[in-house]
Amino acid sequence: MTAAFALLVLGLVDAAFSDFRAYAGRDARIRKRRATTRAALRGLVVGTVLLLAPVLTAVLLLLAARDAERTYRALVAGGSGYLLPLVVYATAVLLSLAAYFALPFRASTLAVVTGLGPLTLLRPLAVAAACLGAVLNGGGVSALVVGAIAGAAVLCVEPVVHRRWYRHVQ
Repeated sequence: MTAAFALLVLGLVDAAFSDFRAYAGRDARIRKRRATTRAALRGLVVGTVLLLAPVLTAVLLLLAARDAERTYRALVAGGSGYLLPLVVYATAVLLSLAAYFALPFRASTLAVVTGLGPLTLLRPLAVAAACLGAVLNGGGVSALVVGAIAGAAVLCVEPVVHRRWYRHVQ
């Protein structure tokens, strides 16, 4: 249950940052704390709805399984394997964020350009590595299916919010 909770927290934090990223460059105002907070909350809500898909998939797999206990163990093993690459990725993101907030202006800008920018582009690879980790850790096909749906859900947050709220912004 600990891995599932950690994965849910990571997914929801990523969803909040996804809408923040979708919004952040679209507003030239200096003071935009309220708007960025609203964007992060919107991403959190969209992410919560989208992350219901892997939860429902796992529940359906457990209900349809001949041996629910074995399927549950496979899902737990897969979840643990899925978590490891994402923790490595999240640690790199947190280090880049820490550099951004702690360093002087020019160095923090460099931290964004060399850290957060490329890491944002590497999100799909992190999800692919997590799916591979789920399989290699003994999760099998059921963990791969749940992991792939979870990864797709997290990666879809930014396009969904962009299409819904920012497509017509001039």
